Amino acid sequence: MKIGVPKEIKNHEYRVGMTPAAVHELCGYGHSVCVERNAGAAIGFTYDDYVKAGAEILDSGIAVFEAADMIVKVKEPQAHERALLQPGQTLFTYLHLAPDQAQTDDLVASGATCIAYETVTDSHGRLPLLAPMSEVAGRMSIQAGAHCLEKSLGGRGVLLGGVPGVSPARVTVIGGGVVGQNAVAMAIGLGAHVTVLDRNMDVLRNLDHLYGNRISTLFSTAATLEETVTESDLVIGGVLIPGASAPKLVTRDMVSRMPEGSVIVDVAIDQGGCTETSKPTTHDAPTYVVDGVVHYCVANMPGAVARTSTLALNNVTLPFIVALANKGPERAMNDDPHLRNGLNVFQGKVTFREVAESTGYEFADPENLL
Repeated sequence: MKIGVPKEIKNHEYRVGMTPAAVHELCGYGHSVCVERNAGAAIGFTYDDYVKAGAEILDSGIAVFEAADMIVKVKEPQAHERALLQPGQTLFTYLHLAPDQAQTDDLVASGATCIAYETVTDSHGRLPLLAPMSEVAGRMSIQAGAHCLEKSLGGRGVLLGGVPGVSPARVTVIGGGVVGQNAVAMAIGLGAHVTVLDRNMDVLRNLDHLYGNRISTLFSTAATLEETVTESDLVIGGVLIPGASAPKLVTRDMVSRMPEGSVIVDVAIDQGGCTETSKPTTHDAPTYVVDGVVHYCVANMPGAVARTSTLALNNVTLPFIVALANKGPERAMNDDPHLRNGLNVFQGKVTFREVAESTGYEFADPENLL
């Protein structure tokens, strides 16, 4: 198989789909890999690194799309990239299709096989290809939130951990999954007063076991959510329903009653966001203000720490890339139901139920198609 790695083109996106080490691994199995020139240069993976690993270097993303049987990326393909996809090609990347009608329409029209990192599962029902980026985003959410609380950036002028004689900031984390757990760890490390809300009591028990009275855990109801959000200096939205649009848990009314200069970091923005006032932003213009509340809704947060993120992502995607290349996509997905769960679009059909429901397509069961 010929695997293609184009340069990412989303705003301030410096991650790359495959590191030189991953290229070397694929070439060792007898496959060929073409990489767009400078695809990883911004994070220290040079032309020579890829050549030594066995890659063919092509001068443009168009050339990569034209040459490859399988495209390996990080972020969802942009409109002009989607136009390059061909029937019979495989695309392996993050897609987040549920809130993105235009992308879904284009991928359906392409006839390509489109496998989303974020819906591949493991034997415990977890999302192993989403987890490392959720870890990064969860940790970054506190870093970004603390920065946005500075007065010069429109915040309240509150130091997250306080100082002796002055109370620390009040941080509310909505969702105790991978994002939430990592946000909690960072917020506690900085000395903030942390409250976590979730509807899974096992998740809350685990956090209580880890941190004891250093955090407050609350079962998430409309009442507890409203009370904590409206009293918070910093709110982290870490809600996830695999493959589906995030529920709008924080209402416009709640936002309007938050303290002036407080901050919302909506990590769920890739899936549409969990706050009614959220809209995607970029690293160029990461924040905006609604009702006096600073919103940080960057849709590719881990791209800011692109080298760490690329290495973490390749650690988990490489075994699946190898399987897809060695066996071919259809056999690989038939052999591995967890990889098959990643299939979102196949030969013009939507094969992930939540995406179909969100975008108006008829759901096609992948078990009947492969």
